[in-house]
Amino acid sequence: MTNETYVGAIDQGTTGTRFMVFDHDGRVVANAYRKHEQIYPEPGWVEHDPEEIWENTEAVILDALDEADLDAEQLEAIGITNQRETTLIWDRETGKPIANAIVWQDRRTTDRIEKLQDEGKEEWVREKTGLEPDAYFSATKAEWLLDNTDQIKLARMRPDDVRDRAEDGELMMGTIDSWVIYNLTGNHITDVTNASRTMLFNIHDMDWDDELLDEFNVPEALLPEVRPSSDEDTYGSTDADGFLGAEIPVAGALGDQQAALFGQTCFDAGDAKNTYGTGSFMLMNTGDEAVMSENGLLTTVGFQRSGEPVQYALEGSIFITGAAIEWLEDMTLIEDAAETEELARSVDSTDGVYFVPAFAGLGAPHWDQRARGTIVGMTRGTRREHVVRATLESIAFQTRDVAEAMQEDSDI
Repeated sequence: MTNETYVGAIDQGTTGTRFMVFDHDGRVVANAYRKHEQIYPEPGWVEHDPEEIWENTEAVILDALDEADLDAEQLEAIGITNQRETTLIWDRETGKPIANAIVWQDRRTTDRIEKLQDEGKEEWVREKTGLEPDAYFSATKAEWLLDNTDQIKLARMRPDDVRDRAEDGELMMGTIDSWVIYNLTGNHITDVTNASRTMLFNIHDMDWDDELLDEFNVPEALLPEVRPSSDEDTYGSTDADGFLGAEIPVAGALGDQQAALFGQTCFDAGDAKNTYGTGSFMLMNTGDEAVMSENGLLTTVGFQRSGEPVQYALEGSIFITGAAIEWLEDMTLIEDAAETEELARSVDSTDGVYFVPAFAGLGAPHWDQRARGTIVGMTRGTRREHVVRATLESIAFQTRDVAEAMQEDSDI
């Protein structure tokens, strides 16, 4: 072991958690990863166990440090990137979640969004938040948890109504960054990028919006403090008596797609990136101006450096790309993702087969919450090679939809 110092990065994603350690030249010196369970209580519902996520976070940090033979005290700081929109509520005193986290892919609040649309409030929400009203975002998830958490289970802890406890500040709500920050530092904090994905945050005033909180009946006492994405004041430090045995500053957080925007060095207006994971997300930096889309894209906070103005972005959110390849594995059409290339190249075309992987509805630029996965054009001659090729092509088709919308909005 040396006396050199490093920076640690937690990447808490939709399917698993990673911890990476970087040296002063930006080289990776350690890397550990663990998957967590995907919970599907009902069709269209997706949940994660927050306690499993935290246990895995602890484990990968320790695994990575052990792999590189590093002491926790050699970490100068820890940063966090996280799956966005996934929402949970936990007890301020015990730190225990009141229910599973509702994942960004979850569709259970579709009826609530349609009610909002029927009331003609779409444009009102869009103007404040830059977001297309959708079950994707956190507001309706928080509302659902407050209205539907099992009272019998909670009564063993405390008999008060969940909403009463939320009003009294006895509960905390957050996206996954807040949950990880809380467990690391004991503080209830989120950053501007994650706040901008809740549909409760006014991206022009850069604050929680009282009218939106009233609309979704979410008490402000439930919400975290909003801070810059990188903060010289830091979000707090780990407990010297905790699992790391050292006080390490937690110095920043970014929602995963904004982290990719920054990581791909899209620092200037007009710079754009598209990344491929569970879904795909194309973001374009629009500078210090929040450009409102006329073509089905989202306006979102890109990032904020400590002491500097907010940078905004346009975003095209595609819910399912890499997850479509996982579905091929689930259906035993392939054994692993690498097999898709050989199978796709073994046929000249899809032979008229098209696949729309709308397992969680369709995101940008269509925003169809009730769309479902569809395969069309099959004949008796259709083979798995055609379906695999159509699955790969669906990623390209969806990406092109977003790219064309972004061209229209940005005039670039």
